Amino acid sequence: MSEPIIEFKDFSFQYRAQKHPTLTDINLRVFPGEKILIAGPSGSGKSTLGSCLNGLIPFNCPGKITGELTVGGQTPKSVFQLSDIVGTVLQDTDGQFVGLSSGEDIAFVLENNTCPQAEMKARVLEVARLVGADGYLSHSPQRLSGGQKQRVSMAGVLISDTSILLLDEPLAALDPLTGKRAVELVDEVANRTGCTVIIIEHRLEDVLWKKMDRIILLDSGRIVADGVPDDIVVSAKLREIGLREPLYISALRRAGVTVTPENKPGRLDTLIVTDDDTAKVREWAVCKSDNWSDNAKNGGTPLLEAKNVHFAYPETGVDALKDVSFSLYPGEMAAIVGCNGAGKSTLAKLIAGFETLNAGDILFNGANMRDWTIPECAERIGYVMQNPNQMICKPMIFDEIALGLRVRGVPEAEVAERVERALGVCGLTRFIKWPISALSYGQKKRVTIADALVLDPQILILDEPTAGQDWRHYTDIMDFLVELNRRGITVLMITHDMHLCLEYAKRALVFADGRLIADRPEYEVLSDPELAARANLRETSLYGLARMCGIGDAKSLVRAYIGGES
Repeated sequence: MSEPIIEFKDFSFQYRAQKHPTLTDINLRVFPGEKILIAGPSGSGKSTLGSCLNGLIPFNCPGKITGELTVGGQTPKSVFQLSDIVGTVLQDTDGQFVGLSSGEDIAFVLENNTCPQAEMKARVLEVARLVGADGYLSHSPQRLSGGQKQRVSMAGVLISDTSILLLDEPLAALDPLTGKRAVELVDEVANRTGCTVIIIEHRLEDVLWKKMDRIILLDSGRIVADGVPDDIVVSAKLREIGLREPLYISALRRAGVTVTPENKPGRLDTLIVTDDDTAKVREWAVCKSDNWSDNAKNGGTPLLEAKNVHFAYPETGVDALKDVSFSLYPGEMAAIVGCNGAGKSTLAKLIAGFETLNAGDILFNGANMRDWTIPECAERIGYVMQNPNQMICKPMIFDEIALGLRVRGVPEAEVAERVERALGVCGLTRFIKWPISALSYGQKKRVTIADALVLDPQILILDEPTAGQDWRHYTDIMDFLVELNRRGITVLMITHDMHLCLEYAKRALVFADGRLIADRPEYEVLSDPELAARANLRETSLYGLARMCGIGDAKSLVRAYIGGES
């Protein structure tokens, strides 16, 4: 066997601002050409481990290190030295951009290496086409959608020849089909170049669309499992540490099928189901589907109405929204889905008052919002942006969540009570006195959700509410949103997570190219191949399982899954 390209020996790391190590006794060997998925709950140390690999720790973020780490057979000496070995796509893509345009950003490494301009342009265009970013090379990275930013970041890494490709939550901002293509792209690059791939990601099932050699699970800064996907995805360890198992495995368990590594369950396309297993799944699907009912709320007087909404960004003149009309009713829980750049986040900003309509109207309880200020909108509509760093403005967590209450003159005793309640809901109680700078990206996301929840809005709009969240915190947040919804709060979620759409939304508004192309129950949207293709959605693995078990109407299996666990 060859020598490891990465080796941790009894490695621990402790940030200066923390009392206890974030990583403890890490022993790990990664060999050239391996494709490894690192997973774990928020705050488990995944991103810290990645920062040790690319040199951000300790050279940009100092702390106490014990043990040994070698990368490429050498002890890391600087970020610059490691940049020739490790190419990194950061979770927070805004922290990675250096160019005024996407093309300049992708070309940054080549410029530093004094690549001739003609060759540089050709290589930038080639790699941009690979990741689907060639359509906005002249655009400012800051004006791109989250998924478009992710593609540009990936192109900037792929353009240089590195031995190790490190991706920190690469799928968090991507629509389902683009996420699938991103995994395919990373797999293709790895197979073509032989580079070592390390993916840090919550969405196990989406990464396992392509073959991974190993899955490494972290919890509380320690490695708690290291094995092949077939063993890991059926182990109890995923649920013990708060991660979601693949959807098809959950469905099999609910149908009474015993799943073992011998079933080759690491990927759906390798799963083996017996005739007896198939019979159990069919019986469960029929039984549960027959007892299923759609409890969507879609009547009465609209709470929010969009009428012929049109908007174009003045910098580009490109239409972001075209003739969009829909109504949202009191107590609804709906999802906005569609491809990156389809106008989903733009619509949310218009409703929240951050952008001004070019044409059309948005009404709240029949009142036109066209001339409302942002504070007036905020009195009724809570908005949680996709990128938490664009919302956070205070250095301490308590002060950040208390800000909205304090500017409204709420008594300090009530402020403390409501802040503590919001922190508890979002799983952040123990961080109440922490600085924001000590949090992971996923933890910052929960802080911004607490920012909105503390104000008790009538409508809550959340742009990718579960991005960067482990299953435990995902479930906690969504269960709380369900409880708010039951009390009459209207919830509108912009999401790429088809699991969330299936399990929580009763209605899906589908966007593509700035237009609303469908407004239907979520199970109908996700079972329409033509619609899914137009909106860059991806069928969940429930549909693949239905086909595997010979179930002609896949919607029955979906309804069975939505209907409950037994």
